[in-house]
Amino acid sequence: MNAFEMNFDGLVGPTHNYAGLSYGNIASQSNATGISNPKEAAKQGLLKMKALADMGYRQGLLLPHERPAIGSLRALGYQGSDAAVVRQVGRDNPTLLSAVSSGSCMWTANAGTISPSADTADGRVHFTAANLNAKFHRSIEHPTTSRMLQAIFHDSRHFAHHPALPAIASFGDEGAANHTRFCAEYGAPGVELFVYGKEAFNETRPAPVKFPARQTLEASQAVARLHGLGDAQCVFAQQRPETIDAGVFHNDVIAVGNGNVLFYHETAFVDTAQVLAELDAKLIGAKLISVCVPSAEVSLHDAVRSYLFNSQLLTQSDGSMTLIVPAECRSITSVADYLTRLLADPANPIQTVQVFDLKQSMNNGGGPACLRLRVALTEAEYQAIHPGVIITPTLYQQLNSWVDRHYRDRLVCADLADPLLITESRTALDELTRLTGLGSIYSFQR
Repeated sequence: MNAFEMNFDGLVGPTHNYAGLSYGNIASQSNATGISNPKEAAKQGLLKMKALADMGYRQGLLLPHERPAIGSLRALGYQGSDAAVVRQVGRDNPTLLSAVSSGSCMWTANAGTISPSADTADGRVHFTAANLNAKFHRSIEHPTTSRMLQAIFHDSRHFAHHPALPAIASFGDEGAANHTRFCAEYGAPGVELFVYGKEAFNETRPAPVKFPARQTLEASQAVARLHGLGDAQCVFAQQRPETIDAGVFHNDVIAVGNGNVLFYHETAFVDTAQVLAELDAKLIGAKLISVCVPSAEVSLHDAVRSYLFNSQLLTQSDGSMTLIVPAECRSITSVADYLTRLLADPANPIQTVQVFDLKQSMNNGGGPACLRLRVALTEAEYQAIHPGVIITPTLYQQLNSWVDRHYRDRLVCADLADPLLITESRTALDELTRLTGLGSIYSFQR
């Protein structure tokens, strides 16, 4: 069956800031207390969306969440007007205010895990929102994420939605950032790679010691069961603990796959040979092509700094692939030199590289792949999604104008206590839901 992969990018929200909330994410911690530019961040993301749409790829967007999340503060016992609550929390616990004001939902690779209809038992596209239980500022996202995904993919004949897994560490789930699907073609049955950091119920197995493992084997197995995937369609691979401790908090910071190609760093997995062999054995209709980047050419440190592997790997019309990389890949010598050698190899499936400036996102530890959620769709499924979130030249212009009207061009953590930011953010989001036609998906809307 003919099908294609569609990318849904997260639109950066009005409260995008650098609070250093993500322990284990070196870029996030390194830029804590810096000055962010929400307007520039949103426009950088929109430019990438438009560029991919202009290249012929189907492109959609997911909307920002309501921030600051006043409901989360009220659930913690804060009372009074919204303005009074924000002022009190900003005075008494600014770190908590930063957490409920985070724009982290922009990284939609963490929104959930998606299995296409070609893989699932009931022939529908399955969605499971990620609980993101490892970080408080992200753990509050999944209710809004679920509402948004259900509003966009609303036709139950084609789409099935599952709630987030239990919100405990044993079932920590970080979504598609730890999930990759391989296939001969998008409409054919594929094999889904679930990467985890530790086994929650087996303490004898290796685990990182410095930074937390955010994804558990038990969570990955639960998602596979919910999606109706059989053993022949799944590979469960452990991320190397030393790599997590080096700042690789998600698998998509150290590996990326598309079609029958896996592009990865040699330090990505605990047992690389076994992972590759199992993927190849379970892949139907094609042979797995693995492109390994050795540490001798690109160190793990440079891989993390450049976000080389947090890139989008896309199939072009001629069957070759292009790699969408952040600008840091051009400025870090070892990575730039490696990419030059890669493109010079005619046998390599990656034939072109496109560079994008995503500095505002990169400062918080999110590259091109973090900003997008991949959904493989048939044409009938595509026609069933909500059309208002599909990027067109008109919508692109409308969104840029919307950003110009509502976003600040400078934000520091102290600004989060400004009650005006609540009004600005809500006004912007209310207009955005009308612009896209998604309706009332936020708690402040009635």
